[in-house]
Amino acid sequence: MSWGRTSLMKQSNSRSKRHVQFRAILTTLVLIMIVLVLWFGRKGKKYSPMSDLANQKWNSLNPLVSFDPFVEHRNGTDVIWQIPDSPKAVLFLAHGCNGRAANFWDKSPKCLHCVGLPEERLIVLHALARNFAVVVVSSRKTCWSLGEERWIVKDIIQWWITERKLDKLPVFALGASSGGYFVSVLATELQFQAIVVMIAEGVYSHLNISGDYPPTLFVHMPKDETRKQKIERYLVVMRERGIDAAEIRCMEFPLTPELFANRIPGLDLTLSVKLFNLFKEKGFIDQNGYMRDDGRAIPWKTALEEKGIHLPDKSLVNHIQEEMNLAFAYHEMTSLQSQQIFDWFESHMTSIH
Repeated sequence: MSWGRTSLMKQSNSRSKRHVQFRAILTTLVLIMIVLVLWFGRKGKKYSPMSDLANQKWNSLNPLVSFDPFVEHRNGTDVIWQIPDSPKAVLFLAHGCNGRAANFWDKSPKCLHCVGLPEERLIVLHALARNFAVVVVSSRKTCWSLGEERWIVKDIIQWWITERKLDKLPVFALGASSGGYFVSVLATELQFQAIVVMIAEGVYSHLNISGDYPPTLFVHMPKDETRKQKIERYLVVMRERGIDAAEIRCMEFPLTPELFANRIPGLDLTLSVKLFNLFKEKGFIDQNGYMRDDGRAIPWKTALEEKGIHLPDKSLVNHIQEEMNLAFAYHEMTSLQSQQIFDWFESHMTSIH
């Protein structure tokens, strides 16, 4: 009887172990299925790692920071700036063609002509959140020129830094498109700690740069194959010359019904859903929500009129356009990589004595 009970106990223990093993395997399979669902998305939609970043809300940095700009006019151009309570660095921002300093701050009693484009305003907010004092200058014409204008801007930046008693702080620069070319040249005139050249390859084929040129981060959209190839060549050349150079590649992401409301102040969820459904109906986006073409090439404004969809503010056209261009990821200013950009700046931060 004792042997029989022992045998039964062994069988019971064996069944118990097999049950535990089965449950462990089943749990592992469930976890794998969850990961696969998250990766590939629901209903066959592709998952984009950029989607989470793109759907961060326009007010996600509130109440950590808020806009409080100062507007001045100097040397024939607008200068808009803001300094956080405890600044640790200075950041000069250069807009692209058709841009201006007013694009970087929301409209307010202190800046009645400001328009706060989605990406520009978020770059400023991220900078302020990292305790960077921000100064933006408008180009005199549609795009930046690379001659006399660089000395004008150099004078403005130096005057502003001295006037605001920020002389001991490291200075950085970020320029997009035309502003990227401009910053690449300005860096030969001003001692920046590091620069970001965004959606531009710079004018390095015309510059004789060496190891004392500032560390350079290219933030670009590889869908632009010609620019990507130039940046790849410049990265090699710059590193060979002892310049710290790196890149961030910005990829496309799908539109969602919530995206425009999440990214654009003054555009509510109802309108965002209408825009998404219209783009889907017209075939402007594919079955996964990806833009079929650059937003500049799509007749979406005409489609809006035909559908009888009215915007609460006509200026929102430019905001919507910017987010469409960003989603297509060919050529647009982007704030989505702000954490990486400011990590890059901070990794090259030293005090000025």
